[in-house]
Amino acid sequence: MTDNELDELLDHCPTLYHMAARGSWPSIRQAGLLSTTALLDAYGVGGEARRRIEAERRPASVVLHRDGMPAATVRDQTPMDDKGLERCLRDGLSPEDWYRSLNAKVFFSLTPARLSRLLNAGAYRRDEHDVLLLDARELVARYRDRIWLCPINSGCTRPFPQPRGLFTFRRIADYPYGHWKTKRARGERVVELAVDHAVPDVARFVTRVVRRRGAETGAPLFPEA
Repeated sequence: MTDNELDELLDHCPTLYHMAARGSWPSIRQAGLLSTTALLDAYGVGGEARRRIEAERRPASVVLHRDGMPAATVRDQTPMDDKGLERCLRDGLSPEDWYRSLNAKVFFSLTPARLSRLLNAGAYRRDEHDVLLLDARELVARYRDRIWLCPINSGCTRPFPQPRGLFTFRRIADYPYGHWKTKRARGERVVELAVDHAVPDVARFVTRVVRRRGAETGAPLFPEA
C-alpha cells in the first residue's frame, strides 16, 4: 500500500470501531485496549488455564479477575471452529497457531456496516456492548509500524471458511490495496485493522463511546451528556 492509497483508505474509512463487553469503557479508558495475550499478562494467568484461553477455541466468554483490578472479559470465539480452520489454513499453520495469532492483536472494524454485522451476529445480538469510535488517522499515525491489515473476517469460519495463512495479515506497506481496489467497493478493501499486543493510550483517539445492543443504540457513554 502506498501513502496515497493509505490516504484514500482513511478518507473512505475515517472512523475505527471496537466492540467491547458491556461496562468495559471505564477500565479501557484507564488501562487501554489490551489483546487477549496482554490481558492474560496483566491478570497473571498462566499454565493450563492460559493455554486453554490463548491456544484453544473459546466456546464462551471468560471473565478474568485479579485483586485490585476490575473484572475483564475475554470474548468467546463461537464464529470459528477447529474443523473450519483445518479446512482453510495454509502455510502449515494449525488451529492453535491461528488462535495465538488472533489473541496477540487488538482488532478494529473500519465501517459501520461491518460493526453492525458483528453486533447482530447470533452470538452477540442479545447482549449489550460498549462500542468505541476512534479517529482512524490519529491512531494510524501513532501505531503505523504495529498495524496489520486484513481482507477477511479472520475470526470467522462460518458458513464458508475462507483460506487464510501467513499471507492474511499484512503490514501497511505490504498490503495489496491495489488488488482489492479492483475487486471490492470502498469500505471493503480492508476488512480488519489490528494492532500488535495493546493500545494503552487508546483514550486519546476515542471520539465517542455508545452502548449498543443489536440495532439499538443507547445513551452515549462518552462524551457524557
